[in-house]
Amino acid sequence: MPEITITDTDQRRAEDQILDVREDFEVTEGMIPGALHIPMGELNTRLGEIDRARPGIVICRSGNRSARVADALTGAGFTVDTMAGGMIAWQRAGLPVT
Repeated sequence: MPEITITDTDQRRAEDQILDVREDFEVTEGMIPGALHIPMGELNTRLGEIDRARPGIVICRSGNRSARVADALTGAGFTVDTMAGGMIAWQRAGLPVT
């Protein structure tokens, strides 16, 4: 599964769809502005909320769950990457959160 850097994600987030697959309690610590939050466990029932026409970037806390979700989404016909380091790396770099 292709992994992209936090810098690449920051540059692409205006055009690409950001999918945050962390749990509800994790997103209270901050999300990437404009991200769509669908916890990993709800993905199958909420696939219709994801725009198939737009490339996506899947993120989680550290990069482990997002890689599994990205594999599943790719298998379902979506075009997605995963962000290396997850939200831990994003926040350490001082990038924006809501």
